[in-house]
Amino acid sequence: MAAFRYLRDPVADADSEAAQLSEPAKPLGPLGAPFDRRSPFFVGIALAAGMAVTAGCVWLLYVTSGTLVLIGVSLFLAVGLEPVVGWLAGKRLPRPLAVASVLVLALAVVAGLLAALIPPLVEQATTFADKAPQLLQQLGAHTGGLGERFQLRQRAEAALRNPELLTGLIGGGKALLGTLADTVIVFVLTAYFLANFPRLRTTAYRFVPHSRRPRAILIGDEILAKVGWYVLGNLAVSLIASVTAFVWLLAFGVPYPVLLALLFGVLDLIPVAGSTVGSAVLALMALTVSVPACLATVGFAVAYRVVEDYVLVPKIIGRVVRVPALVTVVAVLLGGVLLGVVGALVAIPLAAAVLLLLREVTFPRLDRA
Repeated sequence: MAAFRYLRDPVADADSEAAQLSEPAKPLGPLGAPFDRRSPFFVGIALAAGMAVTAGCVWLLYVTSGTLVLIGVSLFLAVGLEPVVGWLAGKRLPRPLAVASVLVLALAVVAGLLAALIPPLVEQATTFADKAPQLLQQLGAHTGGLGERFQLRQRAEAALRNPELLTGLIGGGKALLGTLADTVIVFVLTAYFLANFPRLRTTAYRFVPHSRRPRAILIGDEILAKVGWYVLGNLAVSLIASVTAFVWLLAFGVPYPVLLALLFGVLDLIPVAGSTVGSAVLALMALTVSVPACLATVGFAVAYRVVEDYVLVPKIIGRVVRVPALVTVVAVLLGGVLLGVVGALVAIPLAAAVLLLLREVTFPRLDRA
């Protein structure tokens, strides 16, 4: 025991040094000396910490995957709306007011569309459900008796009388409520991201070393511009698709033009496959009118796809977001497999960002190696 009397308390010594380090300018003291990274102790601690962090991240991704998708969609929308907010802020409008104006305008547009579309959508959807067997009969008549061969009408009537239909409707109602809740969450998160976008941008760039920060800012801002322009351009192209499809369906007397045009525009948001699926739906509904109407609708779909791919997209989106066709297809396929529809929607701007990093960072370094 006598030997331990002469040992000083190490924590007390650290307390004394901490009191001397604290200054009014830096109350928590200056940075300390860096660790010796060649020390076996440091290497062991780093490996253990890395394994623990990796396992924790994998578990966290598994548990919170749904929430992370909502956060990613909100951030994606915020980046897409940031050019509009930045433009308004550049006109000497306070940023909170600019964010509020953009969100109110977006809500007004959505509310106006819903107010204009819901009544005819409900009416047309109800009529469609009532006339489904008759439409299938007409479809079979135009397809040379295939409907009778495969008993499409009997199958449709049996499906409508199936007791499990009520269970499916209840499940659909729950899914609809969940979708509405997710929409509200995305809207709120988008508002927060937009309001704090400059701060988030500054915080993200502070993770880059000071010597590389200017270059990172140039590349990062270019990526943000590509994503923002893609979101706005894709919405504009989808709106053009809806209006064009509505005019065509109305001219040829295809039933449920509002419902089909809205569906065609929403599907057109999905790259590569979306417009193809939408065109197939339009052609099938036109077949209930007549075979010539169906063939004309197929021709319309092909012509519109050509105009969209070679005129609208290059003019509206292609000036900023340039992705080769092969990369587009591969990115959309991978995004759809990983994250479904959301992955397909964000695949092209992410591919554009990866190509920019390869062109500006990776390839120049490899060329100098």
